[in-house]
Amino acid sequence: MRKYIYNSRDVAAYFKYFSVPSYLEVSYMQYVFNLGSKVLAEPLTRDFESFKKEVYRELYFLWANGFENEKADISKMTTEGEFTLICDQECICLESYMKLICLHLIFSSNLPYITLNFTGLMTQLGIKCDVELYEENCRKVCESLQLEVKDSFGKPFDLSLGIPDELLRVSLNTEFKQSLDTRNFKETLRNEQMNWLKDLKDKSFKLFGTIPARKKTTRSRNSGSSSKNYRNSGTNVVRNSAQPKGTPKTNR
Repeated sequence: MRKYIYNSRDVAAYFKYFSVPSYLEVSYMQYVFNLGSKVLAEPLTRDFESFKKEVYRELYFLWANGFENEKADISKMTTEGEFTLICDQECICLESYMKLICLHLIFSSNLPYITLNFTGLMTQLGIKCDVELYEENCRKVCESLQLEVKDSFGKPFDLSLGIPDELLRVSLNTEFKQSLDTRNFKETLRNEQMNWLKDLKDKSFKLFGTIPARKKTTRSRNSGSSSKNYRNSGTNVVRNSAQPKGTPKTNR
């Protein structure tokens, strides 16, 4: 089975499906571009600016086609009449969905696996082929995307024997995972954002200077009219010339 390599639309669809913020898109693109031909198609690895332009072009296509987030129809990832590269034509949605899952495992290196119910996925993706054909395509797509499947106890599971109606663990196979960058991408991204904020703060200080701390203007509880003790300063009812209602007036 030939190993699948990703294109610009796959990356753009990942941004849409997993709601990657627009200000982080370039950082994600830079990371996958640095992985090179291990992940990306060869023409996309030659120039980063060209790769970025292609991804943004596909982002517009997906948006115009109605593929906006994780609630969008997976079939909107492809154009009408587009041919599959891994699965049979009846399972094109399975192929599109599993590409997104594999990219998520690539970007989230600290995520050991995800759990999937392949039987329920058939209904979720609207696949209406024979069960035998669907099971065969599940095996083919996992093999081509270099994914390994284990049961809920962590033991290897052979998809060629059939698909159970239970959760299975899907992860990158060991060989493929070791060939990728071992650094934690999310941690690196967080550090880059913190450094960017620090540089922005330093530039602001140079331009506008430091902002002096404001002094407290709240009055003390012991000062002003708020400190009046109404219990001690109140007028005694007996000494008041006015007669409260219901209280007998006393002789002075």
